[in-house]
Amino acid sequence: MNDLYPMLMSPVFDPRPWGTTDLSPIYPNHRFEEKIGESWLTGDAGKVANGPLRGRSLAELTTQYGRELVGDAAKDSKRFPLLTKFLFPHEKLSVQVHPDDDAARRVGQPCGKTECWYVAHARPGAQIGLGLQPGVTTAQFEKAINEKRAEEMLNWINIFPGEMIYVAGGTVHTLGPGSIIVETQQQSDTTYRLYDYGRPRELHLKEGLAAVKEKVGSGKVIRPAPTMLNGTRNRWSPLVASPFFLVEMFELKESQNFRTKDIRTKESKGSVQILVAVEGCAAVEARGAEPVTLAKGDAVVVPASIEDFDVRPQWTVEFLKASLPSSSVPEPETRI
Repeated sequence: MNDLYPMLMSPVFDPRPWGTTDLSPIYPNHRFEEKIGESWLTGDAGKVANGPLRGRSLAELTTQYGRELVGDAAKDSKRFPLLTKFLFPHEKLSVQVHPDDDAARRVGQPCGKTECWYVAHARPGAQIGLGLQPGVTTAQFEKAINEKRAEEMLNWINIFPGEMIYVAGGTVHTLGPGSIIVETQQQSDTTYRLYDYGRPRELHLKEGLAAVKEKVGSGKVIRPAPTMLNGTRNRWSPLVASPFFLVEMFELKESQNFRTKDIRTKESKGSVQILVAVEGCAAVEARGAEPVTLAKGDAVVVPASIEDFDVRPQWTVEFLKASLPSSSVPEPETRI
């Protein structure tokens, strides 16, 4: 008997010096006295907020249920594969880099940290720093760090609501103020801080510079326009496909059925599904389970063993759906 069901996750609010006390665009009913930089939705420490498994962490549940939870598409049956979070930058993040899989394994980590950023909100002029400028070498970048002008070495690009940014492992990057980001990433929290504008925080220059790649496939994802789902008023937009995750956007005005197996592929492997609401509200319904409410700022984890489920909007809902690819997928086509 399958004990798993669609699980509402409790957000974990993480204080950061570059964060803000005003998270009202996503969490209008929350008040904070300290600066919050991130709201963690899934990951090892993420805890279930509904049903018989309330209070259990995803790390515990993955150890117990393995592929029933994560699916056949996951490389490691005992490790929850994806970390999702909201980011609320009010000041610039540190200039940093995450290792790719090869660099992570060289230092004993199970995997690297490739990620993607969906721009949920952005004020006019909001920017990110993404990758080294063409021709800049790691040695030149190290020299610029020591001379306190590391920002000059980065590609600074304007961002706009609805865009998806792919950040491959090994990419030097930072976020500027004025946006709200939904981040989907490999299940790793390895961050090497390279430059921090004089803030009194530890830097990781040796490890970080060893992980930097001068040429990367990072950038704004080039993708098709949204399409209407057959016979409905619902819209679907494929935001990014990569070797590490698939992220899609759905705008639903009526109930929509989903499957945890991609029947379009020969392998037809199942994957855990992560739903993150950015607007509106809906009920997530699966056979034999109590419906769970998915509202703006929430994440619901649908285990792979639940073969199909429905999302029923209350008026309308917009949400991201993250999962694992069931077959080999190249890095996405991007532009800076």
